[in-house]
Amino acid sequence: MLKTRLITSLVLFLSIGAAFVYLPPLYWGLLVLAVTSLGAWEWAGMSKFNKALSLIYSAFVLLLGLFVILYTPQSMQVVIIWGVLASATFWLLVVPFLLAFTPKINNRFIMALLGLIAIIPFGLTLIALREINPLLLVVFAMTVWIADSAAYFAGKHFGKHKLAPSISPGKTWEGVLGAFVAITIYAALLSYLTHQSYWFVLVFWGVLILSIMGDLFESLIKRQAGIKDSGNLLPGHGGVLDRIDGLTSSLPLVMFLLTLPIYYNLYLYIKAVVFHA
Repeated sequence: MLKTRLITSLVLFLSIGAAFVYLPPLYWGLLVLAVTSLGAWEWAGMSKFNKALSLIYSAFVLLLGLFVILYTPQSMQVVIIWGVLASATFWLLVVPFLLAFTPKINNRFIMALLGLIAIIPFGLTLIALREINPLLLVVFAMTVWIADSAAYFAGKHFGKHKLAPSISPGKTWEGVLGAFVAITIYAALLSYLTHQSYWFVLVFWGVLILSIMGDLFESLIKRQAGIKDSGNLLPGHGGVLDRIDGLTSSLPLVMFLLTLPIYYNLYLYIKAVVFHA
């Protein structure tokens, strides 16, 4: 199992790394769209949609993405701004409630909406961060992958105290501590090499917390569906969502922080319109 997991990780790292470096923006966007569409298909399965509804759901994500990327690329910035804002609201306000009270979600419309908010902004952020600065995407994606690997090995060897037994029995506080130590070292090293303040480490702690939330949220949905993995596309890892769950929650929040001035100006504009109407 571990050997299969490592081989899959290596293949993913090399293939996605090559695509990240060599693909022009258009083809990178189409690759990201393919990944998000696969994620939508898996989400439909976890939501217990039938085959026809699953196909419609994933096709909607695919066609919507193609429309924006190919026919209205000038609207991409606006779509990203509102998508990231919706994601930040979702992960900071809605998901903590769901994780705290673990309500049973049986409504198909709500499940479909939750999937769109969880998956689409992730894809938008992959496109936006690469456009702003490719190194940003690499640095923060590596943060999640390092945390995931450290948590896996620390939990496997030292795990005794369950983190959220009613949601994901396999996750432990020892795993969280292992991830915390690994990310602190990683962030401190980056701060030193780039001559940043060591307060910069706090940002990486925030990314770690959000990645854990993303992992737990997907585990909550899988537990309600009565399944172990979101799919079986990736040997040793399960499905696409099993591999990107921590990224879906953390990367859009990184983008949100980078674009805070835009949201502040938007707030001032709305405030002026409302109070001077």
